[in-house]
Amino acid sequence: MSDLLCQLTDIPDGDSKGLTLEDGRDILLVRQGGAVFGYVNVCPHLFTPLEMMPDDFIDDSGQFIICATHGALFKIEDGECVAGPCQGESLTRVPLAIEDGAVKLAS
Repeated sequence: MSDLLCQLTDIPDGDSKGLTLEDGRDILLVRQGGAVFGYVNVCPHLFTPLEMMPDDFIDDSGQFIICATHGALFKIEDGECVAGPCQGESLTRVPLAIEDGAVKLAS
């Protein structure tokens, strides 16, 4: 399985991107400056995908990942739900590494 997901420049700063891994898991990536945070694309409340439109995971304020199903808000840096019916639960993190501008799955 290739661990290369995309190039850092493929995700504009403050934006997000959805991907499907070779094992079939859907994930989301969120870029903040030189950092990228990755999570499995499943809400812990209803187990639905988070986005309504492709690559649209961030709320209007740009501060949180939002679930399009019921508006739950998750902190970008750790995936913790801070508002909505799954408050206190978290998204499942996908460990990442950035090497020479390439975003990869961390081993």
